[in-house]
Amino acid sequence: MKSGRKDARILIYSHDTFGLGHLSRCRAIAHSLVERFKHLSVLILSGSPIIGSFDFRSRVDFVRVPGVVKLRNGEYTSLNLHIDIEQMLKMRASIIRHTAEMFDPDIFIVDKEPLGLRGEVQETLEVLKRQGTRLVLGLRDVLDDPRLLEPEWRRKNVLPALRDLYDEIWIYGLPQICDPLEGIALPLSVRQKVSYTGYLPRKVSTSGAPQRLPEITNRPYILVTTGGGGDGENLIEWVLRAYETDPLLPYPALLVLGPFMQPERQAEFMDRASKLKRVDVITFHNHLETLVAGAAGVVAMGGYNTFCEVLSLDKRALIVPRTTPRLEQFIRASSAAKLGLVSMLADDGRYDPAVMAAALRALPRQNRPSEVVVPGLLEGLTNVARRVAPWVESGEESGAEVITRLG
Repeated sequence: MKSGRKDARILIYSHDTFGLGHLSRCRAIAHSLVERFKHLSVLILSGSPIIGSFDFRSRVDFVRVPGVVKLRNGEYTSLNLHIDIEQMLKMRASIIRHTAEMFDPDIFIVDKEPLGLRGEVQETLEVLKRQGTRLVLGLRDVLDDPRLLEPEWRRKNVLPALRDLYDEIWIYGLPQICDPLEGIALPLSVRQKVSYTGYLPRKVSTSGAPQRLPEITNRPYILVTTGGGGDGENLIEWVLRAYETDPLLPYPALLVLGPFMQPERQAEFMDRASKLKRVDVITFHNHLETLVAGAAGVVAMGGYNTFCEVLSLDKRALIVPRTTPRLEQFIRASSAAKLGLVSMLADDGRYDPAVMAAALRALPRQNRPSEVVVPGLLEGLTNVARRVAPWVESGEESGAEVITRLG
C-alpha cells in the first residue's frame, strides 16, 4: 500500500474489443480480491459495450472507454461513434492514462495485451512505473499457437515492456495443461517474472438480481453456450440439426446464443427452436454460472471462462473449439481432453447431425472433471491473492500474516 493512504487500490485494464472473456476474467479477479482484502478498491478499465449489464460487488467499479471492433481484415474501427480510428485510439489512451494518474493504484494488472490495444497503455505503464505502481501482465493459459504468437509480439514490439516495465507475469493456468509462452524466445530476466496461478475458480453468484431462469431449467437439461456468440453460429447450427433430426436425445437443450451474435442468425435460430418441443433459446444471461450449475452437461466452444466454469462446477462437458482466427480454444480443449477433463468434438465443417447426436448421447456417461486429479488446478484466485498481498496489505498486517490467513 502506498505511503500516506489507508486504503489499497488495484486498477485492471481489459481492451475488450469482442466477446465476454476478458471482462469475465477481470471481474472474477476483482470480486475475489475485495472479498479477501477489506480495505481494497478495484477499478476496471474496459471497452466492453455490455459491461453495464453485469453487477459488481461493493468496492469494485468500472470506467468504460469508447468501444472499438475488429474487422475481418484485422483492422479496427469505432463501435458506435463516427470517429476516425486513430482519433478513437488517442481518446482511449488519454482516458486510460488520466484515470490511472488520478486513481494512483498500488497494482496495475493488464489483461492479455502487454501494450494494450494498438499500444494504448504503453504511456500509462511508463507513468505508473514512475509513480511506484506494481505492474502485472495477466495471461490466460493459451494465447495462440506459439509459431503465430512470437511474430505477433515481435511486430508489436512487446519485449521491451516485458523486460523493462512489467514486474510480474501471471499465467492463469498450469504448465502441465498449457504453456502459452512455450517455444517463444524470451530472455531469462523475463522468464523469471512468470508464475502460474492455476485456473480461476468460479461459483454461483448470490449478488445482484439475476434474470429469471427459463422454464426448461426445471428439469435436467444440456446447456449449449457460445460465450459472446460472435463466432458461435456453427456450434448452434450443429446442435439444432441434431435435435431436429433426433427427437429422442437424452436431455432437452437450452441454447444461449450470446449478445454478439448477428441479429439475423439469432432470429433464425429462435424460429427453428420454437418448432422443437425440447429446445429453448435465450440470447444472454447475466449469471451464466447459474445455468452451468443447473445443467446435466455443457456443450461449448471452450473459451477460457467457460472452461473455468466447467471445472469449478464439476460439469461433464463437450467442447467444440473454433480454429480461426486463433487456435487458442483448440489447444486448450485438446490438452484438457487428453487428461480426461472434458471431451472434444472437432468442427469438421460438415455439421452432420448424427455425429453431434452421438456426442450428446455419450456426454452423460463421461467422467466429471473432479474424477481427474490435477494438483493446483483451481487455485488461481488464492494464488493471485498471495501475489497481491505484499502490495495491498495494511500497516497493521504484515505480508506473512496475510499469506497465513489466505492459506
